[in-house]
This record gives sequence, C-alpha cells and structure tokens, in this order.
Amino acid sequence: MERKLAAILAADVVGYSSLMEMDEAGTFQRLRAGYRELLEPEIQNHNGRVFKLMGDGLLAEFGSVVDAVECAAALQRGMAQRNAGASEFTDLEIRIGINLGEVIVEGEDRYGEGVNIAARLQGLAEPGGICVSGKVSKEVAGKLAFAFEPMGDQQVKNIAEPIACYRVNFDRGTPERAERGSPNGTLRKISIAVLPFSNMSGDPEQEYFSDGITEDIITDLSKISNLHVVARNTTFTYKGRAVKIPQVAQELGVAFVLEGSVRKAGARVRVTGQLVDGRDGSHLWAERYDRELTDIFAIQDEIAHAIIEQLKVRLLPDEKTAISATPTEDVEAYTYYLRGRQFLYMCSKSYMLLARRMFVKASEIDPGYARAYAGIALCDSVLHSWRYADISIEGILATSAKALELDPDLADAHASRGLALQYGGQREQAVAEFELALGLDPDLHEANYFYARFFFEQGDFERAAELFERATQVRFDDYRSAALLACVYLKLGRPVDMERAARLGLERAERELHLHPENSSPAQLGTLVLAYLGERDRAKEWAARTLAIDPDDLNAMYNIACAYLHMGEHEAALDLLDQVIPRASVHRFWWTSDPDLDSIRDHPRYKRLVDKTVAAPNQALGQSLAGSSTRSDRLLDSDPGHRPL
Repeated sequence: MERKLAAILAADVVGYSSLMEMDEAGTFQRLRAGYRELLEPEIQNHNGRVFKLMGDGLLAEFGSVVDAVECAAALQRGMAQRNAGASEFTDLEIRIGINLGEVIVEGEDRYGEGVNIAARLQGLAEPGGICVSGKVSKEVAGKLAFAFEPMGDQQVKNIAEPIACYRVNFDRGTPERAERGSPNGTLRKISIAVLPFSNMSGDPEQEYFSDGITEDIITDLSKISNLHVVARNTTFTYKGRAVKIPQVAQELGVAFVLEGSVRKAGARVRVTGQLVDGRDGSHLWAERYDRELTDIFAIQDEIAHAIIEQLKVRLLPDEKTAISATPTEDVEAYTYYLRGRQFLYMCSKSYMLLARRMFVKASEIDPGYARAYAGIALCDSVLHSWRYADISIEGILATSAKALELDPDLADAHASRGLALQYGGQREQAVAEFELALGLDPDLHEANYFYARFFFEQGDFERAAELFERATQVRFDDYRSAALLACVYLKLGRPVDMERAARLGLERAERELHLHPENSSPAQLGTLVLAYLGERDRAKEWAARTLAIDPDDLNAMYNIACAYLHMGEHEAALDLLDQVIPRASVHRFWWTSDPDLDSIRDHPRYKRLVDKTVAAPNQALGQSLAGSSTRSDRLLDSDPGHRPL
C-alpha cells in the first residue's frame, strides 16, 4: 500500500440542495461554468490536481501546502468576483478546508485520514471562507501574507482526537512593525490584539469587571482609523490560557499585543498594562495604575493614549473626541451595567430578572446612560415574550426610544427595539431595526442572534444559519446559537454541519453548567443537542437535571419536550407540551416553523392541543376588542413565538 504526504483541499457549494430546488438547470450550468472557468484552472495554476468530483464539491491534491492555501484564497476571491453581479438567489458560495497529512494512494484516487480531515475542515468553514488544520497553519507560518485566526480544538465525526482549527483571513497581511507605504501609495494599518485582562481579584465573581475593561479598550482602539484591532470574539478565545506572545501574534497576524490585569478591592483598583512586540516578545511599554475605583475611565483613557503614543499613530480630530467620550461618567452605574451584561448572557428567567435589576439600577444612578436603557428594553422583550413579567410592548418601545434619544447610533438600542417590534407583530419595522443594528455594529451578538431567530420563525433556515454561525463566532461562550444552528442544519439535511454545531453547543453548555450548576439554560440546550447526536442516556440524564433545577419553567419544559421527540418518546413530550402550550399561546408562530415538532404535526393529541389553544386567544381577543382592553393587551395575544433564550 503506497502512502505519501500531501496537502488536501476540500471544497463544496453552500446551500446546493436549496439552489437546485429553486433552479435546477440554472444552478447546474453555473456550477459547471465555475468549475471550468475558475476552479480547475486555478488549481492547475497552483500545481494542484483534482482527484475527485462529487456533484457540489471536489477534492484536490497539492505537493506544497503553501500552494494549497494560496489556491484557496484565489478561489474565494474569484468566486466573490463572479458573484458581484449576481443576485442572492443565483450566486454560488463555496467553503474550503485544507489539511496536511498522510494519504493512501490508489491509482488516481486518494484515501485516508488526511483526506477525511480536510473534508471535516471544509464543513467548519464559513460561506466564502477557508478553514485549515493546525499542521497547515504551522507549516506556512511566515511564508504567506495571510492571518490565521484560531477557532479552538474541534471534535469532528469519525476523527478520534480534536483538531486544532484556524480560520484564514486572506485579506490581512503579516505583522508590520510600523506604517509602511503600500504599492498604491496608501498607508498600511498597524495591527494590534488586546488579550483578555486577567482577573487578579481572587474572586471569580469579579470576572465581569476585567472583561468589561478589556472590551472597552478594544472599542476605544477600534475607533482609530490607522489601527487594525483584532475583534473581541477572536482574542477572547485565549482567555484563561498561558500563551507565548510571539505565537499569539503569529496566529492572529498582528504586530503588537496588549495584555494586562485588573485587581478590584473595595473602592480601589489596580490595573496593569503591557504593550508587547509580536516579533520577539519584548516590552515596548508597561504601566501600573493604583487608583480609586472612580478613576477607572481615566485609566482606560490613559492606556489607549499610551498605545497611540508608542505606535506613533496620528489621530484625526473626530477620533480624539470619540476616544475621550465615555458612555457614562459614573463608575457605579458602569459597574451595575457590566453586572447586567454578565447576567443577561446567562439567559434563564432568574438571571434575566437579575440582569434587568442591574440595568435599572445603572439608569437610576445615571439617567443619561443609553446602554442601560437598551439593556432594560432587551430584558423586557424576553420577559414579555414568555409572560415572566407584566410588561407592555409600548413600555418596551418607550425604553428603547429613550436609549436612542440619548445615543441615536447605539446598535444595542436598535437591536432591542427590533426585538420588541417583532414581538409586537410589526415585523417589517423589526427587520429595519435589526438591519440598522448590524450596519452600526456587525459584531453585535444580540443583533445577529435575534435576527437569526426572526428568520427561523419565517422558515428561512439558510439565512438563519448564516446569522447563527456569526453569533457563535462573536461570543466564544454562546451555546444557544450553536444549539439552534444544529437544529437548522438538521432541517436542511446537512449532517456534518449539524454534528459540528451540536458538538460546539455541547462543549460550551458543559463549560457554562460547570461554572453555574444552578442555571437550567445550558442544561436544557445541552439536552437538546445530545438528543440530536443520538446520545440518549446522557440526554435523559441532562433532561432530569434540567427539570430538577427549573421544574416549572416553560423554556425548560419546551426544550425537553423537543429532546424527547428526537428520542422517539412522543407521549412524554406531549405531556410537557400540554403544560407549555396553553400557558404560552403567543409562541404559536414558533411552533409552526420549529423542525423539532415535525414528527408530531399530525398527531391527534398535538392537533387538539394546538387547535384549542389557538382558538382560546382569538376568543379572548374578540372579547377584549369589544371591551376596554389596552393596546398592550392586544399585542400580547399577537406576539410572535420565540424559542427560549
């Protein structure tokens, strides 16, 4: 049996089945033209050879891993150019995975784990993106003008050990120490990554504070046009890890790295910061700030200006103003807001109510704090949707309007408003707000997540998948989007993608449950993905744990019912739905679209339950219209459905 070392490139078309369903002949012709005019010539130009065609995909072999990565970048750029004049219904996007490994040679074909891993990496890539193994990233280090952004270790089907995966940013160059003239005469941005500041307070509960400071420094530096700042979602993958700065700089494709620590004790705070040269790990600047807690904003401002001074960055007048501006001048309000964000991400009813209290307290301390009002509106939308609090849509819209009055360009406020409009039945206006939020901040988790849910309700699972994918990337601890993404891929008939998303969701849910065993949210979503993966025994254990933590929670009962359906236990699922559906009739639009319920659509017991529940609100609505009900009462009964946060 002959074996050899080779770089394997795997590529396939995104959403091929849906494209064929809409336009079989046209899709086939576009795919054939793309292969003939772009894929095959580029692969040959980069000294590669296609050894297998699979309808909507291909496998190619390269003797050089550098050739393979350069070819992948050329293919993606070529596809983008071909799609430039196409509509969203006619363009073709591809995913690419590249692995370096040993393959079995059999005639013109290639087999073995080296090929299998490339195929799995392709499934992990974003539409229009490239995913490579750690072996590939290491081999091409310093040889290509591409950045390799870590995706962490990924467990994939039929591969025993997790694979170190990297996302290729083929539009970003290798680290530069200072601005240099590019061939077209423009200045190249100086690149920097801000690693999560370590919490040195000796209290894990203070983690929210050090994370908040890190995020604010990233935000401030991102306002400078001559700096390229690596996104939070990428740098936070290094949180809690012992790292070597030159290695991090190489992996992220940056020239400089900022690291630091925060120690908060009573009314005092100590913040340290170090700016490190990514090439050799030498310190260019270091400072320690021992101040009153009320000086925290001044400390952040001083760190940002120290970085600017060290890197010799020229600030524009509006950039100086933007960096000096702070969302609030009150450190107590700021601390309550950060606490609220922490609780908001934990998702369950009790934590959502706690998050709301934190945001309300922040707004009471500083009535001009726009972000606090946006947080209240977001919490209220979720609490309203599951009847966890008696809150009207008008009240939520008024709160979000207050946030936008204070800061018209606050993406959080537009996302909160979009959610309220969606639940109020004003779907077109909701779309406009979600789009505006993403336009202002494409990396805003809430905008991506809730807009994805909007498309889920619409039955547009392809669009929902794109946004859920982005949401999982924006927050490294987001298990909710991963679980819903697995559901979407299951519906779309994409088993490899489904397993990838489910494994990611399970890993994140396990981590969250370990940190907060009292929180039922990761337990219920973990149950669901375990059911998707066919791990029945573990799914049942997690289901029991969920219902023990929150026996009366509607979210928990609904998700466990969905898990039971995937395990074939329909009666047990219906027993739970009997409790959920009559108490949450506003969710009927979600039930209509949710693929988890497809197996019981025609079940007599389910049909009777839904018919009875839908009829009851309609009767109540007619009575309220004839009586003295308020607008908000009517909106409660027309509220679209919603999968638990």
